[in-house]
Order: sequence, then structure tokens, then C-alpha cells
Amino acid sequence: MKNLNSEVKNQNLAKCRDFFIKYRHALPLIVYGIIYWLWFWHLEKTVTSHYRVIHMAVDDYIPFLEVFVIPYFMWFGYVSAVVLYQFFTDKTNYYRTCVFLFTGMTVFLIISTLWPNGHHLRLSVMPRDNIFTQMVASLWRTDTPTNLWPSIHVYNSLGAHFAVMHSEKLAGKKGIKIASLVLACSIIMSTVFIKQHSMFDVLTAFCMAAAMYVVVYRYDLVLAVRTARERRKAKPQIVR
Repeated sequence: MKNLNSEVKNQNLAKCRDFFIKYRHALPLIVYGIIYWLWFWHLEKTVTSHYRVIHMAVDDYIPFLEVFVIPYFMWFGYVSAVVLYQFFTDKTNYYRTCVFLFTGMTVFLIISTLWPNGHHLRLSVMPRDNIFTQMVASLWRTDTPTNLWPSIHVYNSLGAHFAVMHSEKLAGKKGIKIASLVLACSIIMSTVFIKQHSMFDVLTAFCMAAAMYVVVYRYDLVLAVRTARERRKAKPQIVR
């Protein structure tokens, strides 16, 4: 009986070990997610006044279109779905996606910490009363108009779309790529149409995404690091 219990215990331990080995690439995502949300929560609670106001002249000509609150909220599902899909289907592209997203999000946190920023674009009175304006009003009550630059909604939408475009598993899925592009563009437009961001936040997010695209996909930082590690392991030992 003791031998049977010991065997079952060893099997369970083996299953746990195999599960951890198979999905241990989730650790960076989990650890960074905790760090990011704690840091961001701190900024939301502390940056409430004495911040640099972000504004461009073009902001005054952008209309308020409350229906765009729908793609704005879809951002959460879009980015999460892309990351999870890469996590389960393409570990290399998953790491590329994480490097892209984590780097931009960290830059955003550092900027928000060193140069607190916000805007005064929100309407004092809603022009209409409907389900969409009510959703926007609810969003404004929970999300402060601070810590905006560069727009993570814009940056991560670009990062998610880049991940879709570079996924080997989705190479022949033209419909999915078009849908991803349409959704990403809708999310980006939503940030200014519901007065969550200035065009300055949008443009700087594009600049940062362009720079990171070169590093992550053109230079292929993940592959470069992996190759360097393999060369280091393969380097012959000098026996003295």
C-alpha cells in the first residue's frame, strides 16, 4: 500500500513538473503583469494635480463620437487574446510580443513617473444621452485623465497587430489579419473620439511602436539573444 501511495505521489509530482516545464514561459507575463498594475495603480492614485497638460491644436477639431467606446473596451480582449494565442501556439512569437509590449509599457510608466501628464479634453456635459454616452461617463468616473503619454491603448494595439501579422500559425489566415487591422485601427481612433487621449499621445505611441518594430521584428532581438546563448553553450572549453 505504501509503495502504491508513493508511486501515485511520484506520478503527481511528475505531472506538476511537466506542467511547469511546458508553461513556464508564463512566468514573465505573470510577474510583469503584477509589477505593471501595482505601478500604474500607484500613479493613478498619486498623479491627480501638478501635471503637464498635453494638448495639440488638432485636438479641438476632433469630434466626440461616443460609439467608439465599444472598440475602446474591446482593446482589453483583443490584446489578451493575441497574447494568449501566441502563448499556446508559438512560443518564439510570444516572446517577441512580450518584449514589444513590456518595453513600451515600461517606458510609459517611467515617463508618467518622471513627467506626470494629463489632459483637459473631456466634456463637462454630454451632448446626448444614450447607452454609449453612459458607458463613456462610467469610464471617465473610473479612469483619471492623467498618465496618458504615450497611449498604451494605441501602442499595444499596434503590438498585437504586429504579432498577428508575424504569426506563422496565421500565415494563411487573411481574414483574421484584416479583422485584426480593422479592430486595431478602430481602437486607435477611439482614443481620440471619446476624449481619452490627445493626438500627441497617439503620434508618440506610433513613434515608439515603429522603433520597437525595428528592434523586435527587423533585428529580431529574441532570435539574436537565443543565438548568442547557443553559441556560448557551444563554445569549446579550454582545458588547462
